[in-house]
Amino acid sequence: MTFNPGSVAGKYNGMSPEERVMVVQDMMREITRFTDPQQMVRAYGKWVRSIYPVDRFLSLSRRDLARPWYRVTRSGLWDDQGLSINPWLQRERLPQFDTGIAGELLYAQKAVIHNDWQIPENDPLFEHLGGFGSMRAVPLYENGVALNMVFHLKREPGHFSDDRLADDVWLSNLFGRATYNLVLSEELRRSNESLENEMRVVADIQRSLLPAKLPEIDGIDLAAFYQTSRNAGGDYYDFFELPGGKLGILIADVSGHGTPAAVMMAVTHSIAHTRDGPPEPPHLLLEFINQRLCARYTNNGTFVTAFYAIYDPAARSLFYCSAGHNPPLVCGKGPARELTGSRCLPLGIIADETYTSDTTTLDPGDTLVIYTDGFVEARKPNSSDLWGVERLIQTMAEWESSQATVDRIVHAVNQFTDGAPPTDDRTLVVAKVR
Repeated sequence: MTFNPGSVAGKYNGMSPEERVMVVQDMMREITRFTDPQQMVRAYGKWVRSIYPVDRFLSLSRRDLARPWYRVTRSGLWDDQGLSINPWLQRERLPQFDTGIAGELLYAQKAVIHNDWQIPENDPLFEHLGGFGSMRAVPLYENGVALNMVFHLKREPGHFSDDRLADDVWLSNLFGRATYNLVLSEELRRSNESLENEMRVVADIQRSLLPAKLPEIDGIDLAAFYQTSRNAGGDYYDFFELPGGKLGILIADVSGHGTPAAVMMAVTHSIAHTRDGPPEPPHLLLEFINQRLCARYTNNGTFVTAFYAIYDPAARSLFYCSAGHNPPLVCGKGPARELTGSRCLPLGIIADETYTSDTTTLDPGDTLVIYTDGFVEARKPNSSDLWGVERLIQTMAEWESSQATVDRIVHAVNQFTDGAPPTDDRTLVVAKVR
């Protein structure tokens, strides 16, 4: 047998204990389905007023108000008039008062019964509370303070019994706490949704700072890959087409993750593009970025690792500077080698740090791989095993194009991590010398 508020009205007291349990179970099944607190309160109110009929109810709140102010949040009078006000989303529609018997009872914070209830006609809540002979007031506590109170009213005097008052306080407060938790859950859901939307906007702005297309430079084949661990991230790569057919390649990794790192990435991008003249030689561009980061942006412990190189296709030379970044790899016919000739501090730590550049020569068929640590520090699930530089080297194939190399590396990392989402941003730039 299934019960509903209509089938219970006026019959609950005459039911057997087994039937009462069934009624309560049906009530719990219904109200626990709701995720909207307004709907849950309405459903619960129908059930309770069917089990314990009253002629009117009234709810007050003093949340976020100074004594003696309070507001009416719900009223059976409004229901009779066809008014529907959501107290959580339409607070501006709730009437506020600073006088009256109901407000005094709310601030007294005690459960009371008046079986010879009278209220003067000049009371601000007379239209809600007047004309009844019995009143029961139940306080609802939060952090030890009664911030809300529920009034139940009956036409005839002498209706309410002290025997049930303790249970009324107990059950009303349990339901009040459940409702408040649902309110907090809904607020958290809306906040998370808003935050996700903001993060998507940040991510869109961040990606707009990356190169829209790869430059076409004689004698070199380029490919790139960019993946954030969250909507927005702190990795950055860029290209600078320089006089004489040369190409500047910049890759950077901001410490941290998410929005703060994305903001610093945007700052780094902006600084890199505000230096007067061509961005060369490499060490002077990194010094320029470092000084401006230290002056205004990295006093909170943030830093940026970076690698900037200028490739001259005529000489097949690579002039480079590293600011604490993972050494890039050069893979060709011989053993793979790391570019470790320049080792300087990350950007944003010491303002007057001196940066130095080094030079290497690339042969036809050589592949230059510049990457952030999100690749080599990718972790195997449920293990401390990292993908590492050796696996990166083993993944390389001499005969492949730059794009094929990128695809092979990304596929190998995804296999190693069983396709788990990255815990750090991953950026990869591959250049193959023709």
